[in-house]
Amino acid sequence: MDKEVSFDIREQKNALREKYKQIRKEMTEDMKKIRDEKILYKLTSLPVYKNCETVLTYVSTPIEVDTRMLIAKAFADGKKVAVPMCIKGTRNMEFYLINSFDELEEGSFSVLEPVPEKCVPLKKIYKAICIVPALAYDRYGYRLGYGKGYYDRFLSAHKNIFKIGLGYCCCTETKLNHGRYDIPVDFLVTEKYVKNVGERRSSNGAKGIYGR
Repeated sequence: MDKEVSFDIREQKNALREKYKQIRKEMTEDMKKIRDEKILYKLTSLPVYKNCETVLTYVSTPIEVDTRMLIAKAFADGKKVAVPMCIKGTRNMEFYLINSFDELEEGSFSVLEPVPEKCVPLKKIYKAICIVPALAYDRYGYRLGYGKGYYDRFLSAHKNIFKIGLGYCCCTETKLNHGRYDIPVDFLVTEKYVKNVGERRSSNGAKGIYGR
C-alpha cells in the first residue's frame, strides 16, 4: 500500500511539473520581463538581502524567474556570488564563488555552472542567503522541485542558511505534498507579494526560521 501511495504522489508531482512548465512557457516575453523585474525589486529590498554578504543562487533557465539580473545586481552591490555545480555520479552539489558570467559554462541539465579552474570553492557560508529553485511553491514554503533532490541534500547540511524562493503568483498552490526530508524556504517572493512562510509554519506548529 505504501508503495502504491508513493507511486501516486510521484505521478501527481510529475503532472504538476508539466502543468507549471507549460504555464511558464506560455508567458509572453514582455510579461515575464515585467514580473521578473518586480520580483528582483522586492527581493533586493528585503533586509536579509541588504544585510547579507554572499548570495548563493542558481543561474536561471528561460522558464525560471530571471536570476541573471540578481547576479548582476549582487555584483553591483559589492556582494559575493556563489553558483552551484552538480558533482557527477552523485546527487550532491558544491557552490563556487564567481566574479563574472565568463566563469560559467553549460553543465548538468543544460544549466550554466561554474568552471572549477576559474573559480574558488565556497568553503565557509556566513551571512548568506540561498535562492532555491522550484517550479511551484505553497503557502508554507514547500516547493515542487525538479525531482533530483540536490537542494534538499545541500540545505539539510546547512540548516541555518536563510532560504528564499522566487516564483510567480500563477505558480503557487495552497498546499503541496511533501516528504519528511523536504526542506522549505523561509521567504517566498513573487511579483505581487513577499511572504514570511517560515513564520507561517511556526504559527501552525511547524519549525520555521523563527521557530527553531
